[in-house]
Amino acid sequence: MLMDKSRRKFIKQTALGTVAVSLAPTALTAKSYQRIVGANDRLHVAIAGLGRRMGAYIDPIVQKESNVRLIYLCDVMKSQREKAASKFASYLDDQPKLENSILKVIEDKQVDVLLNATLDHWHAPATIAAVKAGKHVYVEKPCGHNPREGELLVEAAKKYDKVIQMGNQQRSAPESLEIIDEIHQGTIGSPYLATAFYTNNRGRVVNQQPASPPDGLDWNLWQGPAPRRDYTHNTWDYNWHWYGWNYGTAETGNNATHELDIARWALAVDFPTSVEVDAHKRHFVDDGWTMYDTMLATFNFENGKTIQWDGKSRNGYPTYGAGRGTIIYGTNGSVFVNRQGYQLYDRAGKLIKAKGSGGNEGGTQLGGGGNMSTRHVRNFFEAVRGKEKQHSPISEGHKSTLLCHLANIAARTGQPLSCNPTTGHVNEKEAATLWTRTYEKGWEPQL
Repeated sequence: MLMDKSRRKFIKQTALGTVAVSLAPTALTAKSYQRIVGANDRLHVAIAGLGRRMGAYIDPIVQKESNVRLIYLCDVMKSQREKAASKFASYLDDQPKLENSILKVIEDKQVDVLLNATLDHWHAPATIAAVKAGKHVYVEKPCGHNPREGELLVEAAKKYDKVIQMGNQQRSAPESLEIIDEIHQGTIGSPYLATAFYTNNRGRVVNQQPASPPDGLDWNLWQGPAPRRDYTHNTWDYNWHWYGWNYGTAETGNNATHELDIARWALAVDFPTSVEVDAHKRHFVDDGWTMYDTMLATFNFENGKTIQWDGKSRNGYPTYGAGRGTIIYGTNGSVFVNRQGYQLYDRAGKLIKAKGSGGNEGGTQLGGGGNMSTRHVRNFFEAVRGKEKQHSPISEGHKSTLLCHLANIAARTGQPLSCNPTTGHVNEKEAATLWTRTYEKGWEPQL
């Protein structure tokens, strides 16, 4: 019996399709092949904020196993967009769109996932807007500029049923996962104290001077939710961290987020009962750095547990033998853990076990990325697909970030804080006024 024309056409097309797939690894480019394999599970990704953290996203995006397609590179600085496009051109066949406005990216229904590496004051407002628009969000630390923003993020994740993961990438380090689990299983007895630290030798910061915004910078959009002001020299780049509270969260929000998160995780505590801080600007007293550069903070929790933070931004003496890390003390032993692995000691101080990460992400260098960040972003992708448990759900990210905010509030008011151990809210009236911030009119984050 002769086949009709339509059936012959169907068989021919099916055969051609089978051949094409079988030849894909050699006959098609990697990007083209990815469009065929696993298309139903693919995530369309946008990156907003193309500064120092941009490099951390290259590996998790280009790895075939991630099964994602990068469709936007977004930044308010033209040169940042161009540099990022050039970098990704080495890995991708077709190039993502370059976009100035994160608001336009959020509006695009094709975007499934936003990697939010914007500035601190943009983190929560942009994340909330993206979740409301149906996107899942990976947001760099600190997840919010103030305590109320963290609460809104937790509420947004629940209300819109979206995955929000903070970029506290040590939560995805295999060695940290291993030793924290052992601590929770009792390897050092009952943990009661964690000392988290960061040591750096940052130098003089240029004093702000009135200036025109640099070419290619959308200064209005850079400010976004923050109250408007005239531009001052060098604000748009890294030094915004130190130029007052409009944009940054000081060194505690900038770096303590990581180590305080490990400390809180190890001690299995949530919100403190009280916070005491000694914070001052100790170095280059006439430079443009307007915040403290040295802080000692103590967070007290119920059941007699304590976290200490020792942050020295501009004195490089290695007090604890490393630039950053966390020491956890228990009734039967102690643990030192950082991005490079851990050492487990018995109560007498004898080394029992040590494990190195062998990774390429540690120390106090700016930006970067590495195997921990890759694992953390990949965990986020798989959590979006429902295939893995989140290593850092936003409810946990908020609690750790809140410790940083509480330390900053205590530093700004010059007073110790008493806190509600159920919510973290402060009891002091002056401190309570800093639970949120003043926003540019019309930019207030809303659910």
